[in-house]
Amino acid sequence: MTGKLVIISAPSGAGKTTIVKHLLNSGLNLEFSVSATTRTIRGEEKNGVDYFFLSVPEFKKSVEKDEFVEWEEVYKDLLYGTLKSELEKIWANGNYVLFDVDVMGGITLKKIFGDRAVSIFIMPPSVEELESRLVKRGTDSAEKIRMRVEKAKEEIKLASSFDRIIVNDKLDIAKEEARKIVSSFLEK
Repeated sequence: MTGKLVIISAPSGAGKTTIVKHLLNSGLNLEFSVSATTRTIRGEEKNGVDYFFLSVPEFKKSVEKDEFVEWEEVYKDLLYGTLKSELEKIWANGNYVLFDVDVMGGITLKKIFGDRAVSIFIMPPSVEELESRLVKRGTDSAEKIRMRVEKAKEEIKLASSFDRIIVNDKLDIAKEEARKIVSSFLEK
């Protein structure tokens, strides 16, 4: 496997996806690594574009066949992973890999790829602001939001495991900071 990788991780609701979309439109030859998951499709998501949506048995069969660079069970039967074939396709296209992954996935990918990857943690301005964003998003139940906030508190403790931390207080500033970090890394 060859090529550089950019890893963006954050607690749910910190603005990770918005920053990833900005990076993809920044002319940096980045290509989004589509992860595999067992969760159900949300809203306008499309299979093969946002995620590869797999059943739990399909996902476990791919694990047995060693088709993942990394994978994890985030909650019971809620699995996420990075397919080796996805990275090979991106590098074959002459692009750099851009990951939008959960915090543990980001830490694992950085350990696997070392200096070939830059890992960036998107930090919410506060846990209260994060909770407010999740409520405004309107995609989760109150119970699910409570679970996400509790998980976020644990994930924030892991921020120092990343190469860089960007506090997403003002979105335009956070997007530009991410672009500068990534551009500098890719030019090295």
